[in-house]
Amino acid sequence: MSQETISPCQGFVSSSKADPCGDLDQVFDQFAAGLYTLASMLVGEGDESARLVETAVATIQVSDCCDPAVSRQNSRRALAAAAIDILERRSPGSLAAPEGLEAADTCIQDDDLDAAGVSQQELERMMAGPDRDHIRNWLESLPAELRTIFVLRAVAGFSAAEAAALLAEHGGPKAAGWTADAVRELFRQGLCSLASQILHASAAR
Repeated sequence: MSQETISPCQGFVSSSKADPCGDLDQVFDQFAAGLYTLASMLVGEGDESARLVETAVATIQVSDCCDPAVSRQNSRRALAAAAIDILERRSPGSLAAPEGLEAADTCIQDDDLDAAGVSQQELERMMAGPDRDHIRNWLESLPAELRTIFVLRAVAGFSAAEAAALLAEHGGPKAAGWTADAVRELFRQGLCSLASQILHASAAR
């Protein structure tokens, strides 16, 4: 990232003689790296993703620093909201809620990442390993709403209801109708596409 981001925990660390939370700088660095990955999958790599990380980190309160789960959830929510705002500004209406969406006959029946034959940890390794470009190219080929839902559910770890609320609030005037059921259906379609990509990648080796 182009600029150094200051952790809100750093002032607490420097002013405290005994740090009860452990190495907060190390925890923060891990947060920032994960947030940048999430941001780049939503809006692409570069300065915008770096600024999204700064926005997300600014939401972390000193009182949350001893609870990584709370900090992670709050920062991911802030980042996702800001990223959806950016996507709507780039292409107004691209995140509009679907109308008359019906269940598609796909290869996957459950809206769970494991249904695609990959765990969240395996997906993270794929995105950081030799298949990184392949996975990112696949993501970029998806329609905006499908890509956004996949990242919110599979990478950020939001529930269908949480993802629907983020889209409805930040996806523009045409996004107000997003529902958890619509998110689940499109996520299933994304999982089926991912499973197909994994099969093709395995066959090519």
